[in-house]
Amino acid sequence: MSRHVAIVTDSTAYLPPQTMERHGITAVPLTVVIGDRALEEGTEISARSLAQALQKRRPVTTSRPSPEVFAAAYRSLAEAGARSIVSLHLSGEFSGTYDAAVLAAKDAPVPVRVVDTRMVGMALGFCALAAAEAVEAGGSLDEAVAAAEKRASGTSAFFYVDTLEYLRRGGRIGAAQALLGSALAVKPLLELDGGRIELREKVRTASKAIARLEEIAVERAGTGPVDVAVHHLSAPERAAVLADRLRARMTGVEALQVSEVGAVIGAHTGPGLLAVVVSPR
Repeated sequence: MSRHVAIVTDSTAYLPPQTMERHGITAVPLTVVIGDRALEEGTEISARSLAQALQKRRPVTTSRPSPEVFAAAYRSLAEAGARSIVSLHLSGEFSGTYDAAVLAAKDAPVPVRVVDTRMVGMALGFCALAAAEAVEAGGSLDEAVAAAEKRASGTSAFFYVDTLEYLRRGGRIGAAQALLGSALAVKPLLELDGGRIELREKVRTASKAIARLEEIAVERAGTGPVDVAVHHLSAPERAAVLADRLRARMTGVEALQVSEVGAVIGAHTGPGLLAVVVSPR
C-alpha cells in the first residue's frame, strides 16, 4: 500500500509480519554472525537456532545493516510513491543501525527523518505503530515523528535474564556488574534507561525475580490505557503464564501480545529471557 509518509524500522522491533503488512511498515534486517556465517535476522536465522548456538558456546556477534541496505529500502519506498520517510531504530547505545540510516538518508530521493528511539524490541515496535497510525489518520511527516517520540518517551521495558554473562560478552553491561551478579548468585532484573541497559534490582531466585517483574509491570501500567508485550527466548511456558497473570491484573490493556525475541536481542540476553514492555497510549 502506498502512503505519502512511509514508515521504516529495523528487525529488532519484532512486529508481527501481519501487523507490518497491515500498517505498511518496512523492517530493515540486522545481521547475526555465528562463527563465520553472517545471517539476516528474521529470514535466515531463527530464535531456536540462535539459542542452540549460544548453549553450545559458539561465537555469536551481531552487526548493523549497511548504509547501502537502507539506501535501497528508501529508494524502493520512494519509487512506490512515498513523498517522505520516517526511519525509527533501536537505541544507538546498542548498535550502529541509527548511524547507518543517517548516512543513507543524506542521499535519499525523498526527505528521510531518522530517529534514535532509545528503545528495542516491542518498545521500538510500539513507536513504529504510533507513527503509522498518525500517518493513517492523515498526519504529516512531522506529526508521525512526534507520535513516535511521544510513544517512546512514555514506554518502559523491564526484563529478567538467567545470567548477565551474555550481556557482558556483548559489552552491553559492565563487567563489574556482571561479576557482582555471578558472585552473589542473584537473578538480575534489568530495565531500559536512557537507551542503555541498567541493573534495576537483584533478586535471590528466578521465581521471585519473575514475580517482581510482574509487580513492576503492573505498577507501571496503572489504569491504562496501555499496550503491553511479553517477550521471551526459549521460555514459552514462562511467557504464557506471565502474560495470563498480567491480563488478569491490568485493567487498562488495549492489546497484549506474546512473542519470542529474534536472534539479535537473543544473542545479548541468552536463553531464559523474559521481558515486559509497557507502552501508554
